[in-house]
Amino acid sequence: MLENIESIIFDMDGTLVDSMWLWHDIDVEFLGKRGIALPETYQHDIEGMSFTETAVYTRELFQLEESVEELKSIWNQMAIEKYTYEVKFKPGAQEFLSHCREKGISLGIATSNSRELVDAVASALHFDDYIQEIVTACEVERGKPAPDVYLEAARRLCAEPGNCLVFEDVPMGIRAGKNAGMQVCAVEDPFSSQQVQEKRRLADYYISNYEQVLNCSYEVL
Repeated sequence: MLENIESIIFDMDGTLVDSMWLWHDIDVEFLGKRGIALPETYQHDIEGMSFTETAVYTRELFQLEESVEELKSIWNQMAIEKYTYEVKFKPGAQEFLSHCREKGISLGIATSNSRELVDAVASALHFDDYIQEIVTACEVERGKPAPDVYLEAARRLCAEPGNCLVFEDVPMGIRAGKNAGMQVCAVEDPFSSQQVQEKRRLADYYISNYEQVLNCSYEVL
């Protein structure tokens, strides 16, 4: 998998860190305070959107009074403590990051999350020990599945897209990596358990944990 790879770019939530679980609770609480039940398809519908795009979509969908910036601020406030104290690396991820650093592979993150929450978990888990560049989808024109955030990460890493490997946990993110002309490894996550077949169809590789990359027991698709 790592042959001829000069840079690896990770999605963050559900891919590099175990954090998708907290958003369901936040969405239920946020909408519940406004007398709105969480639609079953909401999480799927916002998949891949940037933090800003999600705020725009949510505001229009539920006809909320808050501005886009106010919504983003509320969500950041609701999530930041969990990102600071409860979010951890996915199994084997930290060891894999150390391995890549030793091999001289440059590392980046391309995430749909907010800069505030990325900074919180980055500080808590010491991303700066491993990661050279972090790009949020709010910094580019279009969120996933457009390739923008991955192409920008590659640009900052001074890497050719064809020599980049992406790790992603959801179909929209996998599409973004493929649209950027990169190889993509799908990462297992409980949040996307209903999308496993689609993930396998779209990706080049599949793992349930990062130990499988280190011991070459991953699936080639």
